[in-house]
Amino acid sequence: MVENRNDQTKMQERGRFSEEKQGLAEIERKLQKVNADREAPSKLAAKIKQPPSNVMGLAMRASVEVVSALAIGFGIGWSLDQWLDTRPWFMLVFLLIGGAAGTLNVYRMALGFGYADQYGQTRENTEDKGDLQKDE
Repeated sequence: MVENRNDQTKMQERGRFSEEKQGLAEIERKLQKVNADREAPSKLAAKIKQPPSNVMGLAMRASVEVVSALAIGFGIGWSLDQWLDTRPWFMLVFLLIGGAAGTLNVYRMALGFGYADQYGQTRENTEDKGDLQKDE
């Protein structure tokens, strides 16, 4: 009788261990799938790094850049003029600053800086990696 109980408990433990191994193997498989999906670039990320494919999209982006910069400059200038009662001086100054910011954004867009992977890095940071050739 005692041996039958020991045999039964051993069989139950083996069954439980095999179920746990299967569960762990399934978890490991799911983790590998998630890690593989995380490492693969998404379709959206690939689209963001590509420049617009048609001229109309490029023109729309340029116009939105300029208009939004002017609107923000106007809003800041008008608000300061209302607050400090200095009409129209701050509005004129911030309209000029907004126009310059919009023009700079369109210039960067035209040069393709907005689509570069390392946008915003200085030359000193990239020389260490050998990405840019040194001028001699």
